[in-house]
Amino acid sequence: MTRLSRATFDAAQGYVRRAPEVRIVHLGLGAFHRAHQAWYTDVVDPGGEWGISAFTGRSPAAALELAPQDGLFTLVVRSPDEDEVSVVRSIAEASDGADLARLVSRIRAPRTAIVTLTITEPGYRLTPDGRPRLDDGAVVADIERLRQAFASDDDLARVADGPVTALGRLLLALEARRRAGSGPLAVVPCDNIPGNGPFVAGGLDALARQVSDETADWIAATVSFVSTSVDRITPRTTEEDVLGASWVTGWDDRAVVVTEPFADWVLSGDFPAGRPAWESAGARFVDDIEPFEQRKLRLLNGAHSLLAYAGLSRGYRTVAQAVADPALRARVEAYWNESVRHLPAEGLDLRRYRDALIERFANARIEHNLEQIAAEAVAKLRVRIVGTLLAERAAGRDGSGCVYPLAAWVALARAGRTLVDAESDAIAEARASVDPTSRLLALIDPRLAADPDIVAAVDAVRAASFHRGAHV
Repeated sequence: MTRLSRATFDAAQGYVRRAPEVRIVHLGLGAFHRAHQAWYTDVVDPGGEWGISAFTGRSPAAALELAPQDGLFTLVVRSPDEDEVSVVRSIAEASDGADLARLVSRIRAPRTAIVTLTITEPGYRLTPDGRPRLDDGAVVADIERLRQAFASDDDLARVADGPVTALGRLLLALEARRRAGSGPLAVVPCDNIPGNGPFVAGGLDALARQVSDETADWIAATVSFVSTSVDRITPRTTEEDVLGASWVTGWDDRAVVVTEPFADWVLSGDFPAGRPAWESAGARFVDDIEPFEQRKLRLLNGAHSLLAYAGLSRGYRTVAQAVADPALRARVEAYWNESVRHLPAEGLDLRRYRDALIERFANARIEHNLEQIAAEAVAKLRVRIVGTLLAERAAGRDGSGCVYPLAAWVALARAGRTLVDAESDAIAEARASVDPTSRLLALIDPRLAADPDIVAAVDAVRAASFHRGAHV
């Protein structure tokens, strides 16, 4: 079996294609980026004019897998009946995010036009209102590192003690671009955060103001921030997936990605230095992105959270198993009935979208792990569930459809079920308090804990439907 690389792939195809020219830098290299932004770019850029220089986040693992393959990887598009397998070539190079010299050099390069981000909401290390977390030791340390670097006339690509946070690294690289006079570019966050463009713009500006007003002013005048809504279910790749793809293709590929046929990308904002023609692969460019991102957050992501916490309580492992449970399917529909009341009736085709979601969730060949979805519950529930619940309460309704996923999570948290969460210490403190349900809800949104009827409703559902985190 031959190891996948540009040379071996070109030899197998019978012709040589040059590696794509790097014009996009990506922070947060992972499976979703490869199944989404890298795939879109590969589809619309056969000439290799928009190559991606991709950098990992917390772990260098993805770069260690991709670098020996020159950025190439196998994408398995898994429908209920069959697999469609292809090799994606748009990632020109993959690097450890800690390689600041390469990151700075790539972002300050005049030909770089776009920086895309998939670092998850906790990865931005911003408060819910978009300010740097000054109670976060890594953020505070990065501010001091950046002050020292900015005060120096040395090449910023040679900073010995550089920032470790994603926004800190981005700010360092943008300062290098300012000093080089390399011109404007677009920053494109692709995380599930409402108004992610303004959110990141505000957070980066506030961080920059801690270091240099001159840099902050340059960013405000030169860098655009594009809002996006992204959608493609991409579960963790298993060893069986890797072996299966190798058997089909004949390639020894350690960076296989499995995803579903559905893909969606909605963008709103300016690209001052140009962009690929992503619309040729189905992306949409709109003036008002909020309806699209709210549809996705409230219907797809909200239902995922419901299925994750309630499904884990019932002993299920995947989304397909959970949605096949008639009781949980009914809970999803009840939650959606509340959610659609607070979405625009025109232009979103909500009935068709809901039907398509059920089909996607039921695709048992996409093993979307509930533990994966359940991670970072505090941040996710805040943006997926709270808005609908508060709107229902304001309209004089009880919001029982939204109360259920909150109760399912509270039951797991109170039972001590270990889930990955940036707020794990605060969750443990809340669980040990005299009023754990109220304290847990306050972590999500203080308005929930301040409403005794919401607290009572969550506790009532928890007591009636869950016991020690297990469904009864």
